[in-house]
Amino acid sequence: MKRRKKNNIIIYIVCIILGILSILPFWIMIANATRSTYQIQQHAISLLPSVHLAENLKVLTGKTFNPITGFFNSLIISTGATACAVYFSTLTAYALVAYSWKLRQPFFGLILAVMMIPTQVISIGFYQFMYRIHMTNNLLALILPAIAAPMTVFFMRQYMLPALNLDIVASARIDGAGEFRTFNSIVLPIMKPAMATQAIFTYVTSWNNLFLPMILLTKKENYTMPIMVSLLKGDIYKTEYGAVYLALTLSVLPLFIVYFLLSKYIIAGVALGSVKE
Repeated sequence: MKRRKKNNIIIYIVCIILGILSILPFWIMIANATRSTYQIQQHAISLLPSVHLAENLKVLTGKTFNPITGFFNSLIISTGATACAVYFSTLTAYALVAYSWKLRQPFFGLILAVMMIPTQVISIGFYQFMYRIHMTNNLLALILPAIAAPMTVFFMRQYMLPALNLDIVASARIDGAGEFRTFNSIVLPIMKPAMATQAIFTYVTSWNNLFLPMILLTKKENYTMPIMVSLLKGDIYKTEYGAVYLALTLSVLPLFIVYFLLSKYIIAGVALGSVKE
């Protein structure tokens, strides 16, 4: 009994240390958002906030671009891309699992092959295509392509294979439910943990995406937060590190909110899996 209690104490201590190490970089970032550039250059790491938050905010909002507009542009792109990627990837995975059709395995093999292709390889052709259909400087150019997300399809299929009982789907069809109603009412609730996991990854990836927005968005009113942060860091005369850290803090806040909103579904899925075992 004493040995078990001692082991529990060690586990708690290790978890606390890991938790502190995980939170520490974010706290330093938030503290630096309240410090001046001179303070950051003298002491890059400080756990104590300063009194220069208003000055950093003034520098951030005094640029030629509007950070509030960039924040909402990133919010629109990330939310739209996440919704498209998660829903349509789950729908594609459902077609691969619930239906038996001749080209099912070759189609899945094609998805695996597309996963191997880096984004940078197709960027030139993607830009030319968007330019020809007049979709440059349009936020939809960064939202609609998220419908085709091979990695998300692969993850959803692998999760759906053991989780989805096809007898339930067959029963719904016998009762007269349409395919989309069956998918939306039966399959989606079962897939909530997987969808929450992929929603977090997709949202973070889309929010932090800098490469494609830099190529497609050239008008200032369409800039995203990562573009604005990169412009702050690349100032010709002087880099205002306090404003950079403030912009980074504003960029990270939505990611925290998304994680805390969706983490309960992941935990519920893990708990449900342990009960089944």
